[in-house]
Amino acid sequence: MKSFIMGFTYHVRGLGLAFQRPRLLFWGILRLVVVLALTVAASALILVYHQEILDAVWTRPESRWILWLWVIVSWLVSLLLTGVAAVLAYLLAQIVFAVLVMDYMSRITEKIVTGHVEEPGGGLLKVLLYLIGQEIPRAILPVAGSLILMVFGWLLPFGPLWVLLSSAAAVCFLAWDNTDLVPARRLLPFGERFRLFKESLLFHLGFGLPFLVPVVNIFLLSFAPVGATLYALDRMGKGRGAGDGAV
Repeated sequence: MKSFIMGFTYHVRGLGLAFQRPRLLFWGILRLVVVLALTVAASALILVYHQEILDAVWTRPESRWILWLWVIVSWLVSLLLTGVAAVLAYLLAQIVFAVLVMDYMSRITEKIVTGHVEEPGGGLLKVLLYLIGQEIPRAILPVAGSLILMVFGWLLPFGPLWVLLSSAAAVCFLAWDNTDLVPARRLLPFGERFRLFKESLLFHLGFGLPFLVPVVNIFLLSFAPVGATLYALDRMGKGRGAGDGAV
């Protein structure tokens, strides 16, 4: 339970640091604007088919006694679809350019905390290409699969259970997409990084759950690399090394 609560606290620490450093604040706001624009577009597209999706979940009842429950479910589905739209926008932004911004924000954070950015030889281009390639197995495929199950899980037996499990899986992978920036930049093997992820599922669940809250998720996803980098450095025992790192 302590690890779960820590997931929330690292958002607070990350936001606190970002709002103290102009460059972190700038890149975070840039990500926010891009994801927000894509979210509006994705939300508009999803809500066009809102009624069809709702009918697939539960056809409008004729009885007035349970119509109120149908209305509540309708609003809940709308909120869920808005959250899904934000996550889809995040994934699209990742594909386009945001993974580079995430890594840059992570580098700034690491320099602030430790005074330097530790990475293997081979040049910046090699590391960036490696990070872009990691997005597919680390975030895009797992999160996209979880979202599909989240939306269509209602059609399966034990539908609500599938939706809960897929939602938890999606936010855990979204959290890992941020906490894995530092290990991936050091070119650690994928299997070793996935092992570290499995050993800290409660933390990633706590860090990722706020991503399910509409509007809040867009803001937190934009600055998540900062708090996630603080966590990764703390886990490596380097979080207390104070460097000047003025940026």
